[in-house]
Amino acid sequence: MKRLGKLYFRYGTMGSAKTALLLTTAYNFEERGMSYLCFKPSIDTREKKNVIRSRIGIERECRWIYRDTDLFAYIREMVEKKGLHPDWILVDEAQFLAPEQVDQLACVVDTYGINVICYGLRTDFQTRLFEGSRRLFEIADTIDEIKSTCNCGRKTIVNARIDSRGEIITEGDQVEIGGNDRYISVCRNCWRNKKVEQSRNGQLPLDN
Repeated sequence: MKRLGKLYFRYGTMGSAKTALLLTTAYNFEERGMSYLCFKPSIDTREKKNVIRSRIGIERECRWIYRDTDLFAYIREMVEKKGLHPDWILVDEAQFLAPEQVDQLACVVDTYGINVICYGLRTDFQTRLFEGSRRLFEIADTIDEIKSTCNCGRKTIVNARIDSRGEIITEGDQVEIGGNDRYISVCRNCWRNKKVEQSRNGQLPLDN
C-alpha cells in the first residue's frame, strides 16, 4: 500500500517561535528514531553556514535551497539512486520559496509519501503575501497559525519594518533580511495607529 504524506504550512509573525518549533520537532523525530531532513532558502544570509538557528540558541544542520533548486529532482535522486527515504522534510523560511518549488514539494509528498512541514511568514512588511506563502495557502493539505501577542494584548499580524529610531518604514524592497533591529511584530491596530502618528508628524504620507 502506498504511503500517504501531507504538505503542512505553519505560519506566524516574526518572533512567534516558528524556528524553535521546527527545531523542537526535529528533536522529537530524533528521539523517536524517525528520519528527517532540514532545508532553508539560501536567501536568508544571517547565517554563514548551513544551519537553522533559533533565537533561543538551538540549531540543526540544514541543506540550502537555491532559487534554481528543483526540490523534486533533489529528493527523487536521494530516494531512487541513493536509497534514502526520509520520513519528514522540514523547511524553514518557506516564504522565500518560489511558487514552483512549493509545487515540487507537493509532488514529493504525493509521489513518495514523505511528509513536508513548511514554516514561514504569511506577509511582508507591507502586509502583502510572499509568493511562497501564497502558493502554500493555495495547495497545502494542512495550514496552522503559530500565534503570538502584541504589546497591547492582541494577536500579532504585521511584520513591521523599522528604522534605527524605531519608526515604521512603508517603502522598500520586499526582502530585507534582519532581526529585532529591523522588524517588530504588532497587531493591525497598533500598526495603523503608529502609521497615523508618523503621518501627523510628517514622517509618512497619510493613507487608510
